[in-house]
Amino acid sequence: MQASTISTPLSQELQRDTIGVAAATVTLNHYPGENMNIPADLKYTSSHEWVRAETDGTISIGITEHAQELLGDLVFIELPGLESEFVAGQEAAVVESVKAAADVYAPLAGTVVGVNQAVVDAPETVNQDAYAAWLFRMRPNTADDLATLLDAAAYQMIVDAA
Repeated sequence: MQASTISTPLSQELQRDTIGVAAATVTLNHYPGENMNIPADLKYTSSHEWVRAETDGTISIGITEHAQELLGDLVFIELPGLESEFVAGQEAAVVESVKAAADVYAPLAGTVVGVNQAVVDAPETVNQDAYAAWLFRMRPNTADDLATLLDAAAYQMIVDAA
């Protein structure tokens, strides 16, 4: 897997996978036709987050199976605080593996209404089932914005094109 070196004021060098990193080229180890789990009932972002609409009007957010495969074994997850407000595309969480760290972005503008402490306590649960291991929940500012996210077919095209 290709990684990029990014200089930050907080550290001299961080090794980060190119997924979920702004202004970086996404390099994926996926080949068209490869068997990838992309559930049709979810929405997706081009930065590899999945989004599930809940019956109470909130959305659950996690990282895709593809993202967790690229990252490898997760060892640390930092989630946003309750009541944190984000704009769409803003860094909201961080997932770290033995070989890389990646930001998780808010897919829509809204307020955090729940966090999944179980994934903080056991990050490997994301590797075991990325679509069951949600990271945080938000109440979107505008419910109709969910329709602007990618469907499974569009996300598959992004993965295949990379």
